[in-house]
Amino acid sequence: MPPDPVPARARTRTGARTRTGARTRTGARTLTRTPNRIAVGVIGAALVVGTLAATPSGPGPGPAGDGIRWGKCPERPVPAGMRCGTLDVPLDYGPAAGTGTGAGTATGTGIGAATAKATGPGKARLRIAVAMLPATGPAAKRLGSLVLNFGGPGAPGVATLAADPAAFAELNKRYALVAFDPRGVGHSEPVSCGGDPQETGETAASAPAGPAAQLAALRAAAKRCAIDSGPVLPYIGTVDAARDLDLLRQALGEKKLDYLGFSYGTRLGAVYAALFPRRSGRMVFDGVDTLSEPLTEQALVSAAAQQRALDNFLVWCAHQDGCVYGTNTRTAKEKVQALVARLDAEPLTGEGGLRFTGQDVVAAIETALYSKKAWPDLADALALVERNGDPVGLMQLGGPAEPPPPDAVGDTGAPVPADNSAAALVAVNCADDPDRGNDKASPADIARELAALQPLFLAASPVFGPHQLMTVLSCYGRPAGTDFIRRIDRPAGIPRILLVGTRGDPATPYEWTEETAKRLGNTVILDYKGDGHTAYLASRCVQGYVDHFLIDGRLPAGTRSCPAGE
Repeated sequence: MPPDPVPARARTRTGARTRTGARTRTGARTLTRTPNRIAVGVIGAALVVGTLAATPSGPGPGPAGDGIRWGKCPERPVPAGMRCGTLDVPLDYGPAAGTGTGAGTATGTGIGAATAKATGPGKARLRIAVAMLPATGPAAKRLGSLVLNFGGPGAPGVATLAADPAAFAELNKRYALVAFDPRGVGHSEPVSCGGDPQETGETAASAPAGPAAQLAALRAAAKRCAIDSGPVLPYIGTVDAARDLDLLRQALGEKKLDYLGFSYGTRLGAVYAALFPRRSGRMVFDGVDTLSEPLTEQALVSAAAQQRALDNFLVWCAHQDGCVYGTNTRTAKEKVQALVARLDAEPLTGEGGLRFTGQDVVAAIETALYSKKAWPDLADALALVERNGDPVGLMQLGGPAEPPPPDAVGDTGAPVPADNSAAALVAVNCADDPDRGNDKASPADIARELAALQPLFLAASPVFGPHQLMTVLSCYGRPAGTDFIRRIDRPAGIPRILLVGTRGDPATPYEWTEETAKRLGNTVILDYKGDGHTAYLASRCVQGYVDHFLIDGRLPAGTRSCPAGE
């Protein structure tokens, strides 16, 4: 496959399940190629190019649903032939949104689900941004539409498809490629917590200011989000997004949904399949998210997966000339820990006078671990900071980032707030998770709870464990989310689904692929023996399996595997 995906920031849950962390991921799990911090910018490169460009009119409305209003694209530049539009969907699907075939009845559809709007279910509407690249092959061989979701939560589909459609050129010969900004994201009624990416709940959760200050910051952030996001915020969860996806399928005129989802997109695809098993077509999930683990378990597994990926990097580095940590991988681990501790105690000053802390080192390493192609840059950046005290290399990988300028957004009349990625990440992850700590607990109670958990997290990873530990606080101050996803259990009528898991994935541990396979039932696992987050863009072997299934519809039973580097 083409170059490995490198997310803006490694998916470590700091605010709500970011990987896509305790179910609080500080960086959105997404598929993209340019390293820059997802939690504070969501595919910054894709969003920063976002001013409107006129494009040719697209196809008319589909035979079902309200139809797609085709018009201008909210990004520039856009690939030749790309068409953009909007699809009207209900703001509130009502109680039925929490019910799915084979999965039981959920308690709500997202944060704030218990608070019904005065308009009532189905009356208020919102617009979902959609983009399409028509199939390029002969008309007689075209297969319809393939919907893609690149991850997150918080990653805009329209911008990502516009940024790199060539990665899916083989599929584009047979399929019209369709991407969309999920509700609350990008140009689909974007949520915000005041406009500053540095002030979202994920940042507050990771700030080393003590439990009392952290809780106060999280509760204040939740209030700001409710004020600044508008009516969409209580209806931003994945269950509602899956319902939107079904209306998109109808508007495209498809009887069944053919779908390729990465990272968080696998959660969205799994929820869709559970809600609409008989409307699900050929579906592939790459970088498979967990559907069932409690918040603390997710954070522990994530910390261990990140440590495993770091260990793999240090083994690789030990075999390279000039590795700053030498050839002893045990002492190399200790030196990375020492670097983090040293910079937390005495931060360096980087570009523009920004302070660079040990936690910024952790964020940069997280980012680089998403793709093995970034490992040489990580090795150089660590050498630079260790030998010269210069953090510039690590900052370029994923250090402190300034928000995009106000004029670097679309001019649709609804600009994308600079903090939309981070705000959506927290909101969706909290909407999808029923777990909450005792929000009435005192700071002293919280401190005791964290102290009891700390040894477990340090054992999982002395580097990533402290950060992951703080993610268990992410959803404090927010209403409990739906339990629908937690209760998905082998939905009746579900088609066979291909799950791609990567052994060295730092964001979606391979264990989650196996877990989700059991939860869904009718699945085939493709075991990629390599490193990095998601495999389609990293392995020609994986790409071959995926393309073959999506194009020909044939999928052998049992687990299949692809070796690293192929």
